[in-house]
Amino acid sequence: MTIGRLAKAAGLNVETIRYYQRRGLLDEPRKPLGGHRRYAPDAVRTLAFIRRAQQLGFSLEEVKTLLTLARGTNARATRELAEQKYELLGTRVAQLNRMRKQLERLINASKRARDGDPLIEALFAEDDLG
Repeated sequence: MTIGRLAKAAGLNVETIRYYQRRGLLDEPRKPLGGHRRYAPDAVRTLAFIRRAQQLGFSLEEVKTLLTLARGTNARATRELAEQKYELLGTRVAQLNRMRKQLERLINASKRARDGDPLIEALFAEDDLG
């Protein structure tokens, strides 16, 4: 299939597919003399893999590693990569929860404020918001 059909089948933009090719996530088929590149049907599956991995929080570099691991049988390496991502996501969730609590505190202070804006003042303050 052509890149246009591949993009449509995968629900992506053609430029996204080209970007994935430049990043080494998807092989670019040879272009026959005077013809168009043709992608194998499994390219749709690879693009779906990339999208699902990104939805789980994997970076494109990590997705590239996962694609390499998918060609082999190293479940341990795949699991270790997933465990690292899991820990990182836990840390990010904790950071987001702290940020959310800080914003809640500032919003509540703003509701009670008579003069000035506690949120703006906190952003201009030299000390940490924590």
